[in-house]
Amino acid sequence: MIPIHENLQGKVAVVTGGSGVLCSAMSKELARHGVKIAILNRTAQKGEEVVSEICSAGGEAIALAADVLNRESLEKAKEEIVESFGRVDILINGAGGNHPDAITAMETFGEEVEGKSFFELEEKGFSQVFASNFTGTFLASQVFGKELLKQLSPTIINVSSMSSYSPMTKVPAYSAAKAGINNFTMWMATHFAEAGLRVNAIAPGFFLTKQNRDLLMNPDGSYTERSNKIMTHTPMRRFGNPEDLLGTLLWLVDDSYSGFVTGITVPVDGGFMAYSGV
Repeated sequence: MIPIHENLQGKVAVVTGGSGVLCSAMSKELARHGVKIAILNRTAQKGEEVVSEICSAGGEAIALAADVLNRESLEKAKEEIVESFGRVDILINGAGGNHPDAITAMETFGEEVEGKSFFELEEKGFSQVFASNFTGTFLASQVFGKELLKQLSPTIINVSSMSSYSPMTKVPAYSAAKAGINNFTMWMATHFAEAGLRVNAIAPGFFLTKQNRDLLMNPDGSYTERSNKIMTHTPMRRFGNPEDLLGTLLWLVDDSYSGFVTGITVPVDGGFMAYSGV
């Protein structure tokens, strides 16, 4: 178990997409270190289970409804968080994901695979996936940024992806958005450096989540062809577990550990980026 980071005691973290597999693990770990957690999802019910787990373990947490593409809903959530906890020290931009309307059926053009080709992707689906991953990060950072700047050592953690470095086949909108997250992380880090706000990102390798399970696992529990390709290119030969992200998260949010670190995207990928394929 990771030693307690006493410097985090009493801080307040806002986690968008906080009911997801990865962000719920982050929320519960931060709560274990004494951080008060505000979980934001499009419906509050999605976060209630995570809140229940946190509170049962002795932590403090609330679940609120907020759409990261709706500034008004984010502003309302911010007001409720400040009313409940009095401040915001940490923002984790975890909302995002993918959607079938923005995924091609084939990996390369010309494959005889049933389903949508690149030319059949609808602009609405493509734009929605790009926006939920990138624009949602921008809007949440704007809305909560003013509260963050009131604190002594505030920080933003964006959630990137391996696809930001080398785009995965089939998911052009998601890949483009995550590449944008890396660049936006550097931009914000530079813009707010003198104001004391640090901005970094974590790029998970391949983790099993609700969004990608159908792409990676067959109904019988065996790996899909896509998963086998991932395993071949991941030197540690396994998918990541949510717990694999927690040490990196704690390092980045704790000013006493990473006070001179800003503008970076940290891969947590089992060696995926390091492997050339030969």
